[in-house]
Amino acid sequence: MLKSKRKRKEVCETVLYTLPALLLVTLMMYIPFVMSGYYSLTKWNGIAKDAEFIGLDNFVTIFSKSRDFTDSLLFTGKYTFLFVILSNVIALFLAVCLTKKFRLANLMRGMFFIPYIMSMTIVGFIWKFIFTQGFAKLADITGWALWDLSWLGSPSLAFYSVVFVGVWQSLGFYIVLYIAGLQALPADVLEAAVVDGASNRQRFFRITLPLLGPSMTTCVFMSLTNGLKVFDIILALTKGGPGGATYSVTLQIYKEAFQNNNYGLGSAESIIYFLVVLILTQLVLRVFSRREVDL
Repeated sequence: MLKSKRKRKEVCETVLYTLPALLLVTLMMYIPFVMSGYYSLTKWNGIAKDAEFIGLDNFVTIFSKSRDFTDSLLFTGKYTFLFVILSNVIALFLAVCLTKKFRLANLMRGMFFIPYIMSMTIVGFIWKFIFTQGFAKLADITGWALWDLSWLGSPSLAFYSVVFVGVWQSLGFYIVLYIAGLQALPADVLEAAVVDGASNRQRFFRITLPLLGPSMTTCVFMSLTNGLKVFDIILALTKGGPGGATYSVTLQIYKEAFQNNNYGLGSAESIIYFLVVLILTQLVLRVFSRREVDL
């Protein structure tokens, strides 16, 4: 009798504690997602009382009548590819360096983490000022042509500038994750490798790197999702320019829905992108999970 009362009490507490969160998630995510699926089949400007049902015409427009979405998808793919590789390679290298015992190790960790806690929009405006005003001043002082390049005005340079700022801003987060993974490695395994005569390179690639599988899976997954949803930095740096060269998918959806007032087409683009992100993230997560080594 006492056990049944206690069990009912635990169930009631669980329901009461989780119900507010479930309601908020339902109101903020699930209901808008279902509504977006409906509006993707309509023509609606966001102002009219009733939306005109047009079936799959929005999806036909995306794939056959307009290249804006496919171009933005191509840019997002290139950005995400470079962002994932650079973020993880540089973060892992710096994490290995910062796990060494030297006087300024903790200070350096904090310095690398500071950009991550800053707003991405603020970071974008800071670097926009640096690319335009700061580099121009350096060009006047040094006379080097490198600083006088149009970092945000040239399509190719603007792409690499956006990638650089994105990596710079998020690097500290991945460094912290890799440092945590490195510090959790079993010391006896590494000591056994030293006794067996393994070099530093062999210990890193054959022992440390495989044992970092869980940390690497987390970092790759997080950097992949962050790259795919890039919006703030591009909006602050280039607004999608020059000539639409840095339009990400999220920025394209924002433009179509909230600037062009074409909520039906914007909803269709968001549904397609949701499916692309879902499939891509699941594939990457499955591939990296299979490569993990149990401690």
